[in-house]
Amino acid sequence: MLQEHCKLLAVFKQTGEIIGRKKLQKLIYIAKKLEFPFFEKYQFHIYGPYSEELNLRMEEICSLSFVEEVKEKKSGYYQYRYNLSSKGEEFLSLSDYELPETKALLNELNEQSSRFLELVSTVLYFEYLSREEVEDKVFTLKAKQNYTSEEIGKAYEFISGLREKTNIVS
Repeated sequence: MLQEHCKLLAVFKQTGEIIGRKKLQKLIYIAKKLEFPFFEKYQFHIYGPYSEELNLRMEEICSLSFVEEVKEKKSGYYQYRYNLSSKGEEFLSLSDYELPETKALLNELNEQSSRFLELVSTVLYFEYLSREEVEDKVFTLKAKQNYTSEEIGKAYEFISGLREKTNIVS
């Protein structure tokens, strides 16, 4: 059980700050799809793949003060910032868990907008379908986001680049 908590703490140690719950969900989902050792179950939700397990685990590590969660009011909504706390750093140092060195990949994901990661994770969620069927899904399920065919193409290129870096064949 604590092994999964340590994985999340290691993600924060490698990425520094992650801004947004949606970004965190997508970052972990994409890393999982790239065969990193995350085992949270995901289902398709309003903003794409979502894991209630991950959400609950985040609540636990925040309540243990292993991760600092800062809630900021933005124009009409709240945004959350997450950082590994000194208590979390100490706990991680006491555990025998080490996340494989994924800092470059995690940072590349963390540098992307939440909107783009939502698209990338949605494409990955439906990757068993043809590209045309994936586009139809995106245009239907993500109509409010107004994604374009060009953006979907960029998502496919991004995924291909990530897979090359991790030596994963799709």
